[in-house]
Amino acid sequence: MALQFSDDVRNAMLDSVEVTLGASPILRLRTGAPPATVATADSGTIVAEMTLPADFMAAASGGSKAKSGTWQDTAANAAGTVGHFRIYTSGGVAKVQGTVTATGGGGDMTLDSNVVALNQVVTITGFTLSAANA
Repeated sequence: MALQFSDDVRNAMLDSVEVTLGASPILRLRTGAPPATVATADSGTIVAEMTLPADFMAAASGGSKAKSGTWQDTAANAAGTVGHFRIYTSGGVAKVQGTVTATGGGGDMTLDSNVVALNQVVTITGFTLSAANA
């Protein structure tokens, strides 16, 4: 049988992600597939980079935790097709990574469009963390 956790345990695990990242983490949207692990060196070209709000995710509930507020920036770095993201502490240490697709595409994070032109406004439309058996 697989491990199972109560909602309060799953919520605590998810809320600890935001605590570990700290206030105002950095989100970088990059081209290509994500590296093998979050500890692997960065890959791809940075298309857009934004500092997230100090309280960037809603409180966990029912074993999931969604982005809070508007995550949006101008793609001032480069044009390209965004394939993955990384979230770094304000000190620049990568802690979370995943795939990116356009809304409805099934990525770990979704954008209004993952094909981005230089100086285009990029809006994150979806990002939710889920704990085991949520």
